[in-house]
Amino acid sequence: MDPAQQNGAAPSMRIIGQYLKDLSFENPNAPHSLAPSEEQPRIDISVNVNARTLGTSDYEVELHIDAKAIKDDKTVFGAELLYAGIFRLENIPQEALHPVVLIECPRMLFPFARQVLADATRNGGFPPLMLDPIDFASMYQQRVAAQQNEGGAPAGTQAS
Repeated sequence: MDPAQQNGAAPSMRIIGQYLKDLSFENPNAPHSLAPSEEQPRIDISVNVNARTLGTSDYEVELHIDAKAIKDDKTVFGAELLYAGIFRLENIPQEALHPVVLIECPRMLFPFARQVLADATRNGGFPPLMLDPIDFASMYQQRVAAQQNEGGAPAGTQAS
């Protein structure tokens, strides 16, 4: 039995802080890209989650979102966001720690990162880019499966 379970301490997860680490927005063809058009651009989104240990119970979790709008093989806009949080995880069983860090922590960061990205695209002259919810559990499972095929431990999760 896990020592935390033996002493009866309940598992806990707290956000110590969250912050914007990097934000880039490019509108390479302005002002032409802002002209009204009936053709909607194709939006390509990629998401990556990484984490690192800061101490015995503190973890920094990074949510990296890359979004590109493309029309007629030209970039309409590009946005890159790196949003992070520091989480304090206490009394989490060791076998659950990795999934909590790479599923639950980014799930808590996502609404804030989504809003930053929506504001950036709106401030760039476009309709706000409102990302659909992300299934971080599925991303994690895919990453674990890929790592097992390669014979390593999952360091982060990624999806496109």
